[in-house]
Amino acid sequence: MLKTRRVRHQPKDISMSAAQQNQTRPTLAIVGGGYLGAELAKALDAEMDVTLIERASHFTHTPAMIRAMVVPDLVGQALVPYDKLLAQGRVVHGEAVAVDGDGISLADGSRVLADYIVVATGSSHLEPFKAEAGDIAGLRADTARWHVALEAARSVLIIGAGAVGAELAGEIAHAAPKKKVTLVASGATLFPDFPAKLGRSLLAKLKRMGVEVILEARAQTLPGQEGPEGGQVTLSTGQVIEADLIVPAVGATPLTRLLEGLPGAAPEATGRMTVDPWMRPSTFPNVFAAGDVAANRDAMTIVAISRQLPWLEKTLKAVAGGKAVETLKPYTPWKKAPILVPLGPKRGSSFLVLMTVGDWVTRTLKGKDLFIAKNKKLLGRD
Repeated sequence: MLKTRRVRHQPKDISMSAAQQNQTRPTLAIVGGGYLGAELAKALDAEMDVTLIERASHFTHTPAMIRAMVVPDLVGQALVPYDKLLAQGRVVHGEAVAVDGDGISLADGSRVLADYIVVATGSSHLEPFKAEAGDIAGLRADTARWHVALEAARSVLIIGAGAVGAELAGEIAHAAPKKKVTLVASGATLFPDFPAKLGRSLLAKLKRMGVEVILEARAQTLPGQEGPEGGQVTLSTGQVIEADLIVPAVGATPLTRLLEGLPGAAPEATGRMTVDPWMRPSTFPNVFAAGDVAANRDAMTIVAISRQLPWLEKTLKAVAGGKAVETLKPYTPWKKAPILVPLGPKRGSSFLVLMTVGDWVTRTLKGKDLFIAKNKKLLGRD
């Protein structure tokens, strides 16, 4: 059973106000300022003493970074500082190196103590749309390099036809229809985990936009992991493709290092960590795992993990108020999670729980704005 609240003396090497040092509200530490971590911190800022631990200085809005490869002016809107996220809580910029039942240890030797802990460290990607180790300056420079390389390329090969690969193919085909764009998919259809109509619709639209889609093929090598480059790639089918620019977009790897050493923690074959019905990955009753790192049957997409946010908010309020977590309603994942796949600002297809919809709905919900306004509001930059 969870304790209702534990009031502690905070370590001296973490700066805070006198009010925070003498706080009586329950404390919450969140590791990871991605979509789930940032929104959860904001949602509970008025209810708990919240500390968000994030190594980067700016929030990275990945869908806008995909388009920024084609439209580099978007970088300024895709990267938003965290300094106005919380009104009462605080954002600590640092590298979390260990988690236990009492708090989080940082690489600089300091500690953040907390009654409740949520690990939402997300995932890493091969494609150049996230900051490696939180290096925002490096991400800006990489985006500029990839844009220059894209501008000079007459042919582009995208390896991986998930949401990132498909969206990037659509963005390039929309903005530069004279470029030869090839998209390689490992499955027999696009988006095989969703209703077949979604994959068929996106395949037809990509082809109409001039994108060559190669199904049931895997690349034997993955150029482009260290920066923009072109060359030849041999597929599992024996086909050899030559392109001026090759973009690896083969999926995400969950960042579970913080959770792997916890007592009772166990990874699944997918690399995500096993969690109990209340999203706890270990025997510590007050440590939760959420987002891409948690193996709770939600897909590793922005929309899919959004279902976890209201459950976590409600559950943390309840346990902080004295209820045992086991008496609360367990988390239930999507039966069929929605997904929005714009192919540039005008086209695309989406699955919205009960039906597959086309250009107008996809453009209105995501393609036109990419949720940039929503994320600016979240981060206090209306």
